Amino acid sequence: MRSKILVSACLMGFNVRYNGTKKGSLQQTLAYLQQEQRLVIHCPELAAGLPVPRSPAEIRDGNGKDVMGGAAQIVEDSGQDVTAHYQLAAWLALKTAQSEGCCAALLTDGSPTCGSQQIYDGTFSGVQRPGMGVAAALLEANGIRVFSHQQIAELVAFIEEREQTDDSM
Repeated sequence: MRSKILVSACLMGFNVRYNGTKKGSLQQTLAYLQQEQRLVIHCPELAAGLPVPRSPAEIRDGNGKDVMGGAAQIVEDSGQDVTAHYQLAAWLALKTAQSEGCCAALLTDGSPTCGSQQIYDGTFSGVQRPGMGVAAALLEANGIRVFSHQQIAELVAFIEEREQTDDSM
């Protein structure tokens, strides 16, 4: 069975990021996976009704797991608490991944939603720190392996290994 992958819409060339842009291109590998109908293209923030463009937002005092548990919040650069919008975005990403049978997700690092290796530190100073965004944390907690846009080789290896194991059963 072909493994499906939830992928951030901005990685597919859609201008859906907070500032109305797309993320750097991974076109060759993603085009191949798309051709094989493995990709489920999704933008959690758009699904939750956030506009494009939108104000920058960062996780304050924690990480995505803390936000989902109510121990941290996501705020815009104006100080407005937008935690509920981003929690909804995370739940919608999980629902989409589960309903489409995704075993993995390829998400944009740095985002308060999709960051899987790094997130911004909550001070709006451009400083990143280790951590996960809300959707990445929720996906991982529910058995969906999350990779950053800088881990495409690891994602491909994960999918190949998973499919070899499935084929041998």
